Amino acid sequence: MLRSLLSTSIKVAIPAALAFGGPAFGQAVAPTPASPPAANPVTPPLVPFVVQPLPTLSPAQAAFLATWLQNGADQGLTTDPVQISPSGGDALVRSVLDRARALHGGRVGTSDFLSIWAIRPAPYDPLPAFAKAVAEDRLPQWTASLTPPYAGYDGLKKGLAAYEAIRDAGGWPKLDAKAGPDAIRARLAIEDKSITSNESLVDVIQRAQRRYGLNPTGQLDARTLAALNVPVEDRIAAIMANMERWRWLPRELPVNRVQVNIAAAVLTVFEGDSPVASMRAVTGRPGNETPMIASSIHSIVVNPQWNVPTSIATKELWPKGRAALLREGYKIVGTPEKGQRIVQPSGPGNALGRLKFDFDNPFAIYLHDTPARAKFASYDRLASHGCIRLEKPLPLAELMLKNDPIFSGQVQTVIDAGKTQRVKLPQEVAVYLLYWTAFASANGTMNFRADPYGWDKLLAEKIEASSRRAAALATASKEQ
Repeated sequence: MLRSLLSTSIKVAIPAALAFGGPAFGQAVAPTPASPPAANPVTPPLVPFVVQPLPTLSPAQAAFLATWLQNGADQGLTTDPVQISPSGGDALVRSVLDRARALHGGRVGTSDFLSIWAIRPAPYDPLPAFAKAVAEDRLPQWTASLTPPYAGYDGLKKGLAAYEAIRDAGGWPKLDAKAGPDAIRARLAIEDKSITSNESLVDVIQRAQRRYGLNPTGQLDARTLAALNVPVEDRIAAIMANMERWRWLPRELPVNRVQVNIAAAVLTVFEGDSPVASMRAVTGRPGNETPMIASSIHSIVVNPQWNVPTSIATKELWPKGRAALLREGYKIVGTPEKGQRIVQPSGPGNALGRLKFDFDNPFAIYLHDTPARAKFASYDRLASHGCIRLEKPLPLAELMLKNDPIFSGQVQTVIDAGKTQRVKLPQEVAVYLLYWTAFASANGTMNFRADPYGWDKLLAEKIEASSRRAAALATASKEQ
């Protein structure tokens, strides 16, 4: 029953062996006995800081790396297929190291991130591995190891090549509501190579609507027209932006994790690099954006009360007046600063529903149940204040607690008891809130979602600007 409940958006079942595993957090470690102090302590000598020298390249290695530097466009680092690169020497090596850092952790520096892009790539120094690859003459293997080792990234790379080919061939025509069947079919065939001559136009349109995350009516409605008329350059920018976001992720993701696609408003349970179950979600509306976060769910609050955030209380609740709030079941309590705040007691009408999934983050964001179920039937589910509402929180809670000797299989019973209770998970569960607006299906077909926050275009501009700065520095180094 649990597996069928969780597996809605993708037609797969959760394997019986799936468990959110890994070593338990907080495991006790035997302390190391302290050493007795030395009778005559001696200040250790200062160790000089040694800067690793840049390796010297052979002519063949220099030629290989110079060619490799020309291929930044195929990794989504620039829209310009021709990159100026230094011809050799230290300038070439520095350009290679700069490209390596870009491929391993992103072209855009974290100082240029929006604060709400709270996922930060780990620092990476490419020089030691590069020097080793030069010494062992294994540069092709080293360059191949720099990109994210995920099918999602590889799919975007192939999609980028396909859409750049479409751009170079002239893009696609703009359609209007009067477009005939032949024009519609020809337009869709530019992106969908699986169309056959005997396939009905309704089926062809429905397949496109699913790729765009739209209601698959099979009709050329206004939203479908708008998606078809997005310029190919914007699709390329979206692919570039999503490739960059992949580069921000760690090279080894937790084996089992929960991942939310903010733009698509979908929560997916992953086993390794493969999705095994998913459910619909409601994410932040523009203006109340859900941040990109990597964290770990450490506990579930059963029958939570809602401490209404000040911003929501000020804009939406206090204007109703105290009497109206009390009639609606809210409580008004004092604060240590002699102010007042609004609290909604637990219960079936609580905005957080019956379950709240807590993880540490600076934005007070969490996953939660909701009594408002209608939005889950919509194809436009960006409607929250930033937190993530879940279509099926109970099966997710049962899955996370399946190894708990007390709460396994008992979540509904605890809910029915009506008491507010925090349940610590037997193992913390990795959670990633990510913004994917472009991704490839298993068959390589590109899927797109709207860019509700405008982050794709902004990030693509930042990538291009950073790449041009790097190219300018390389040129300057060559001329010196």
